[in-house]
Amino acid sequence: MSRFFNRSLDRLVPYTPGEQPQDQQYVKLNTNESPYPPSPGVIAALNAREAADLRLYSDPEAKVLKAVLAERYSVEPANIFVGNGSDEALNFAFLAYAADGRGAAFADITYGFYPVFAELYHIPVRIVPLKEDFTLDPEDYYGLHRTIVIANPNAPTGLALSRAQVEGILQANPDCVVVLDEAYVDFGGESCVSLTGRYPNLLVVQTYSKSRSMAGARLGYAIGDAALIQDLETIKFSTNPYNVNRLTLKAGAQALAEQAYYDKNCQTIMETRAYTARELEKLGFTVLPSQSNFLFARKPGTEGADVYRRLKERGVLVRHFDKERIRDYNRITIGTREQMDILLEKLREFL
Repeated sequence: MSRFFNRSLDRLVPYTPGEQPQDQQYVKLNTNESPYPPSPGVIAALNAREAADLRLYSDPEAKVLKAVLAERYSVEPANIFVGNGSDEALNFAFLAYAADGRGAAFADITYGFYPVFAELYHIPVRIVPLKEDFTLDPEDYYGLHRTIVIANPNAPTGLALSRAQVEGILQANPDCVVVLDEAYVDFGGESCVSLTGRYPNLLVVQTYSKSRSMAGARLGYAIGDAALIQDLETIKFSTNPYNVNRLTLKAGAQALAEQAYYDKNCQTIMETRAYTARELEKLGFTVLPSQSNFLFARKPGTEGADVYRRLKERGVLVRHFDKERIRDYNRITIGTREQMDILLEKLREFL
């Protein structure tokens, strides 16, 4: 760091994204991207005419996209915030609801950006350990009197709470915001968007990166009470009003017109997930019951880092986290059936 760097950020440990090596062609199962391309209409929408209009600013209010999102989720446009990836919505939520001394609470094993946001804004954090089997006990979050952030389904475990369990947390915390990160909800989870009309303290965050094959477009959104959404808009218009580019806004609206295409892809991914879990178990792996587009697995008696390294040597990337409770596990993105067969073949070579 330079001598000019803000000294209050000296302890900041940045988020580490999944590696993107360029040294060879890999079977890439480490960053939870979709193995399938965007829908045909999305690809067609990103045409030369739209590219020529990049000389113009994007719509800072994202009116068209908000309208189609509102129709899909049976809410009003005023209930929707559109962000540069769901990470922007989460970032703003930490700033809006926890950075004034109220603090935040989240699990010890969860999305790695939460502690980064907390450190960035000097937010006091209460870490709530998952149970021994990595499930989240809703009662551990009752009456915390601080902003609660829950990934549901959770990453990197893939486990999920039911809507009724989430509702219990909301009822037990009427005095604070509950942020529900539903990045993986389309792969078997139970969305809580329908609860936003009944609980003004609920903010649901979703993304186009996983189920809608648009990780590179950087598009996410939050749904909640209009007052919560206005809070996020205030921060957006105080930092970057044109936070989502024109092509991404166009692609995001078109994708919703072809939802059946993405639903079919999600179903295929869930079927491939079940197949891969069965085959991993035949190889002696312990696999958590996932409701996401990845599996969290370990081979008893084998170090997770060793499995990761041996797979990488054979051209297959998975994600390893060097954290005490999960050091023996690897997170494996679900790709195509052919990609998963390559993974299994490479595992058999050295196990």
